[in-house]
Amino acid sequence: MNPTRIYVPRETAANSVGANEVAREIEARADAGGQSVELIRNGSRGASWLEPLVEVEVDGTRIAYGNVAPGDVAGLFDSAFLKGGRHDKHLGPTREIPYLADQDRWSFLRCGVIDPLSVEDFQAHKGFTGLTKALAEGPEFVLEAVLKSGLRGRGGAAFPTGIKWRTVADANADQKYVTCNADEGDSGTFSDRILMEGDPMSLFEGMAIAGYAVGATKGYVYLRSEYPLTYGVLLEALERTRAAGWLGKDIQGSGFDFDIDVHIGAGAYICGEETAMLESLEGKKGIIRYKPPLPAHEGLFGKPTAVNNVVTLASVPDIVNLGGEVYADYGVGQSLGTLAFQLAGNVKRGGLVEKAFGVTLRELIEAWGGGTASGRPVRAVQVGGPLGAYLTADQLDIQMDYEAFSAIGAIVGHGGIVVFDDTVDMAQQARFAMEFCAIESCGKCTPCRIGSVRGVEVIDRIVAGVDREVNFALLDELCDTLEDASLCAMGGMTPYPVRSAMKHFSEDFGKMKGEESIHE
Repeated sequence: MNPTRIYVPRETAANSVGANEVAREIEARADAGGQSVELIRNGSRGASWLEPLVEVEVDGTRIAYGNVAPGDVAGLFDSAFLKGGRHDKHLGPTREIPYLADQDRWSFLRCGVIDPLSVEDFQAHKGFTGLTKALAEGPEFVLEAVLKSGLRGRGGAAFPTGIKWRTVADANADQKYVTCNADEGDSGTFSDRILMEGDPMSLFEGMAIAGYAVGATKGYVYLRSEYPLTYGVLLEALERTRAAGWLGKDIQGSGFDFDIDVHIGAGAYICGEETAMLESLEGKKGIIRYKPPLPAHEGLFGKPTAVNNVVTLASVPDIVNLGGEVYADYGVGQSLGTLAFQLAGNVKRGGLVEKAFGVTLRELIEAWGGGTASGRPVRAVQVGGPLGAYLTADQLDIQMDYEAFSAIGAIVGHGGIVVFDDTVDMAQQARFAMEFCAIESCGKCTPCRIGSVRGVEVIDRIVAGVDREVNFALLDELCDTLEDASLCAMGGMTPYPVRSAMKHFSEDFGKMKGEESIHE
């Protein structure tokens, strides 16, 4: 008799709420009862609000149990857990959970489904199919497929991936590189981590395809130091991928050489900027470079380099395998494909939602997120990380796409969505944006280095009631300087949250120190 398969995520968020302890308790309970089980430590499906999400496979169907604590395990076994028995934690078939069933899974199709360290499991779910097709069809086929897909950088910049790859491919050099920017530093973002912990080989496959398309033989994953579990998963997955012949010399007898190393950053937010990341990869302090030259011409070690985000690269294998046109059928306008939206902050059901561009912010917050965790009204939503604009409750029906957000002076960015209820002090949120810039600035340019410090001081004077009208005008002028004169988006985008807070929540700037919030 085959053992019963039980899936318990090894993902960071799941572990933070007891997944490891749950796994150990399941093994101990099964051993004590003489029951044969196969425990698989999968990744997360992205329903973070249900973690630890434990699944048991019954007649080929995975039955889910949500928010399982170690103390629940004995009761689960007493309730015929191994046969999908009823229990307070019972959610039914995993694929029928509305939060998951209503998504458009492309990049995250395998996350939470497979064993992230099993090459066999990855291949059983069509892993390496895209790379195999790429090697058979040639670099030009890959470049055309990615261009037709309309895929844009999912790290936040949204630059067309096909154009970037074509530029690197056309560059004349004895060495080229593919770098993966996994420095996921935006507040409320975790899609890169979920993918790397749940389906790391899709990232490797995407990087290998990129290397083949542009003529690179070496790739680097630049991982932030705050992701130690991710690091361990990546290293073990890399070792197994190499052993199976999908990385290294002469991949699958094709004559194509490509290998990947993982580099740990020091935790600087600025290293999410591509040129600062390249400086760090070279062993230098993470300070931005002047552009031009662009990394596609002179990148890592002065060589042409394709710099892409985790989700961007993981989207490529199926684009190559299924066709760029299939991917381009998702989305709206020039925002094609899907994006992993991440719900965080004051939201009842936090987690990852992969949907085609065009879904509204309200749908994401209410239909998937369930509204605020506090039960109070939504007052503000920040999209796109700590440098993204604040949107009001009246703007929730905006369509999630690059052009719609640009039209209102906002950004989609990495897809992070942080929700605030009506108790938030937006003057303090604006101050936080300036302070964040001051702390995280690389210091290379004066507007960012000095302007952010002065910005904190000006906001403090406004809130304190000192020459409010004069200081409001000064703050606006300071934002102009930051936006127009900063060398990179660190300083250039800091005005987004500040100005949106000033525009939509000006009443918060009028409070005197020590006054109660008018929203409490």
